[in-house]
Amino acid sequence: MLPQGLSRSGDNYIFAFRAMAAPCEVKIETDDVAVAQAAGDAVCGEALRVEYKYSRYRSGSMLSRLNASAGQKVRVDDETANLLDFAAHCHSISGGLFDITSGVLRKAWSFNGSDHIPDASHVAELLPLVGWQKVRWQRPWLMLPTGMELDLGGIGKEYAVDSAIAAVRQVTSCPALVNFGGDLRVTGPRSDGTKWNVAIESVERSGQLAAMIELDAGALATSGDARRFLMKDGVRYGHILDPRTGHPIAAPPRSVTVAAPTCTEAGMFSTMAILNGRAAETFLQREEIQAWCIR
Repeated sequence: MLPQGLSRSGDNYIFAFRAMAAPCEVKIETDDVAVAQAAGDAVCGEALRVEYKYSRYRSGSMLSRLNASAGQKVRVDDETANLLDFAAHCHSISGGLFDITSGVLRKAWSFNGSDHIPDASHVAELLPLVGWQKVRWQRPWLMLPTGMELDLGGIGKEYAVDSAIAAVRQVTSCPALVNFGGDLRVTGPRSDGTKWNVAIESVERSGQLAAMIELDAGALATSGDARRFLMKDGVRYGHILDPRTGHPIAAPPRSVTVAAPTCTEAGMFSTMAILNGRAAETFLQREEIQAWCIR
């Protein structure tokens, strides 16, 4: 009998668990159950470490402490500083659209599939608390104005995937694929040199295949409204908000999947594509990004 969480499928062992509100797994190509277990434990441990450290829902997390700092200057560790530097870079190259302070808008919006659109006045009350340019960040010191919050939801899960890949490489050289809720990365090709087959799910029906991608290096990340949305008077509102208006981006693709060397980069570009709305495809073509869009 296999240990809990571990199963066998063809040439792979699969270690499955749940973290960051998503189904997670690592596929490891090996015949050694001990190696598979070690890889699974490493991936699960890293996913939970990142979640506990950067979840805004955990009172003791680094992110919660920063959000409760109320205008006080806080010194952060190197890992957090690297993430904040990356967030600042995303804000800069997106022209302010990619903004990790916009999570405070969740106090008005709840993308639960209902038809509840918040009052414009409620959104307007929150807008003064949005804007990375209002944050004072000079590594390693952060000063977050009172009432403002940071939300790493746009990069946290993807960063966890990259961290998990590094953790796998510490315990084995066997080929592996780490997948956290559809954001994934591989260590390289399979043992025989072939590529991993990765499915892109349909936005219309859960479990239905929209495309199959072959991957022998790097990562994929997907942004879209398949699971988090509102529907009002026949109009679908996706969960990615425009930090300038506090409202959902107008006319974005239903789904954007991006290939990049790291999952963090792939997630950044897939989110930026959504933030470009009607011009998503133009943005991806201009930046020469390999992507798959579904409208």
